[in-house]
Amino acid sequence: MVNENNPGSFGSSRGLSKKPKKDKTRKSSSTRWIGRQLNDPYVLETQKRGYKSRAAFKLLQINEKYKFLHQGLTVVDLGCAPGGWLQIASQEVGSIGGKETVVGVDLLPTDDIAGCISILGDISEKSIGDKLINILGCKPNIVLSDMAANTTGHRKTDHIRTTYLVETALDFAIENLEKNGVFLAKCFKGGAEIESLSLMRKYFTKVNHIKPDASRKESVEGYVIALGFKGI
Repeated sequence: MVNENNPGSFGSSRGLSKKPKKDKTRKSSSTRWIGRQLNDPYVLETQKRGYKSRAAFKLLQINEKYKFLHQGLTVVDLGCAPGGWLQIASQEVGSIGGKETVVGVDLLPTDDIAGCISILGDISEKSIGDKLINILGCKPNIVLSDMAANTTGHRKTDHIRTTYLVETALDFAIENLEKNGVFLAKCFKGGAEIESLSLMRKYFTKVNHIKPDASRKESVEGYVIALGFKGI
């Protein structure tokens, strides 16, 4: 992409005065990424099963351990694009077209998924949260959040930004969850999440960390699951 506002970009006179050097670091990084994708069994299985993302397996594995998704429950998925978690949630709770019990929201568009309704919006805005509840028509039994901030490469900054998203999702869950409900969110361990964990322990009977096998070993991501919402 040409950046006409950046005097140092390839679109500027200065940028065109010299032949751009090859970025060996970027090439090496891209090569590693491609190799990892080709050798990742979850990527291959994602394609076989028609899932929107390999993240679907993370939810499957977490549910296999805690068995919190089952027929007849209602679900809200925060940060739902591209839709892998929506697919699993819909499948597990038996949501069907015309009587959807799974709704999601994201800043990015999500493809139509059977048994789900998704909207565009920012969950930090109360009006968007209210819209989700209105669409669902009742309090959700489960609130999911696989949200993560765009990474900067600075681990502490990335952690703080993702922790903010966990707090935003948790606020929505506390305000809207049905009693005995479940909250599941992506988190990066690093200290800044202590306040959120304290809040979870206040409002839920059980709080656990989990790193499913589908999460890459080198990744700092993990998940926190809070079970048995006490109500407010």
